[in-house]
Amino acid sequence: MRTYKRQTQRAATPQDVVLRAVKAVVEGGQSCRAAAKDFGIGHVSLSRYCKKFQRRSPTNQPNDEFQARCSAFVVGYARNRMMFSDAQELLLAQYIDKAAKLYYGLAPKDIRKLAYEFAVANHVAMPCKWPECEMAGADWFTAFLKRHSQLSIRTPEATSLGRATSFNSANVGLFFDNLAAVMNKYNFTCADVYNMDETGVTTVQKPSKIVAAKGIKQVGAITSGERGSLVTVAVAVSAVGNTLPPLVIFPRVNYRDHFVRDGPPGCIGAATPSGWMNEKNIFEVHAAFC
Repeated sequence: MRTYKRQTQRAATPQDVVLRAVKAVVEGGQSCRAAAKDFGIGHVSLSRYCKKFQRRSPTNQPNDEFQARCSAFVVGYARNRMMFSDAQELLLAQYIDKAAKLYYGLAPKDIRKLAYEFAVANHVAMPCKWPECEMAGADWFTAFLKRHSQLSIRTPEATSLGRATSFNSANVGLFFDNLAAVMNKYNFTCADVYNMDETGVTTVQKPSKIVAAKGIKQVGAITSGERGSLVTVAVAVSAVGNTLPPLVIFPRVNYRDHFVRDGPPGCIGAATPSGWMNEKNIFEVHAAFC
């Protein structure tokens, strides 16, 4: 059932509370009725749990084995129709999380196929629909995300292979080692350190949502063009909050001054055939403001 709602509060007492009550009876010598009253548990249920605990955990066992049996003591109702155990689902969730961190995340359909292959490899009983489609059902995937709230469906950002392989602990550590050496050598202050970043801005923005009549197959909105050009904007900010006017790089072979007309005060412009920043633009910024 996709949206199951619990109909009763029976067996809703947390397991640690029941275990403490059982230990008070088994080890502390307290009566079932007194312990049930102290911990808010029905005395009949507590008596049943005590018998279950004594069958599985004899007190003459070694201490480490006795503690292991205490940790394995389970109370309440067993979940019905679970495809995988908690340990198996945890392995799946860890694999999915690790794949996403390695920039090779799995789509919902890929996860459903992986769950089917995992069930086949572990000889898990499954619905007849799984072998027919060779993937888990959509209801299983929805319930899986609910059980593992740390996972969600996200839209990944396009990342090149060069950036993914270069951004690692060794390269980042080397960068900060070089930064520390330069800072100690020249005694730079916060006002002397600038952080520059660039972003791509398209000349045609995505229209916002509008209200239109139902049944119309195509709804349009006027823009400057259907497919725009990519313009790079670079901004530098110092550690104390001082900023430099932005550098705007246009996808042109030759730059003209009117490109930045009515732009931000003090901004400068440049042009490259691709519209991307290169080493020449860095020196242009340095020459303009130094």
